[in-house]
Amino acid sequence: MNMIEQKASVFYNEELAGYLYRTSNGYVFSYEDSYLLNKSMPGIAIAFPKNRKEFHSKYLFPFFFGLLSEGNNKELQCRTLKIDEKDYFTRLIKTAGSDTIGAVTVKEVI
Repeated sequence: MNMIEQKASVFYNEELAGYLYRTSNGYVFSYEDSYLLNKSMPGIAIAFPKNRKEFHSKYLFPFFFGLLSEGNNKELQCRTLKIDEKDYFTRLIKTAGSDTIGAVTVKEVI
């Protein structure tokens, strides 16, 4: 059984689109039912077409990895927030809550 270790809310233009989980076996993304029912809202990425199935990956999905800072910004964020540079999920939920490239933001669920 996959034990959920961390959970994040994924927003598309500030509307809750779904949830991203880090589990004992990797990562899971699933859409929120109300987002699925809203026909005017698109899938958040080509890799995540709108449907009820869960998306699974052993590694952080490339789409979400692409929201992470690189270079000097990454180093500054990790040092300031005291995050291991290889802890991609924690970096994502601590830094991708606003001001991302595109319409998707990710926020920690506490």
